Amino acid sequence: METSYKHLYETITESLVQKGYAVIENALSPSTIQRLAQHATSLQNYKEAGISANTQLHIDKNRRRDKIHWLEDDNAVEKSFLEFAEGLRLYLNRSLFLGLHYYEAHFAKYEVGDFYEKHLDAFKNSKNRVVTTVYYLNDTWQQSDGGELVIYDKNDTVLEKLLPTRNTLVVFLSEEFPHEVLPANKTRHSIAGWFRIDKV
Repeated sequence: METSYKHLYETITESLVQKGYAVIENALSPSTIQRLAQHATSLQNYKEAGISANTQLHIDKNRRRDKIHWLEDDNAVEKSFLEFAEGLRLYLNRSLFLGLHYYEAHFAKYEVGDFYEKHLDAFKNSKNRVVTTVYYLNDTWQQSDGGELVIYDKNDTVLEKLLPTRNTLVVFLSEEFPHEVLPANKTRHSIAGWFRIDKV
């Protein structure tokens, strides 16, 4: 698995070094994106996403309204994405000495009107999430459909405003880039994940 994605891992790593984030179109194979997209849309057990800090988790629909389903390696479809991520974890550790211990990810479902306000994935005084990934599963998406990912620098300047286009992978340093998801005008599916340095 790692060998087949070597060029992709190289591209992501070089972009992280140069600017702190990467945007990769047509990231994974057609068969992989097809299976992941079908699986995401067929899932029935999405749960309300919460806002967490340290050990506390609570629902705040004024800040985020997506629903989530955590990926597990006992499901063959979910495992295929986790294996890709594991290869990237190993490559980043070898290339950048990041000391990433593990990866966690969930499917995210945004229905009409759902959003996620601007935030950082790494919490203050808690260096746990180091590298964030976002992978888009939507078959067709137009500007009028909303749901864009907006990535900012620390001076609040917009760096990227990205439509959640199918098979696009976004990777960025979790502590460096505030970001938000604008309100969606139709149902939107993605996989959000984090490479962490704390231990399971």
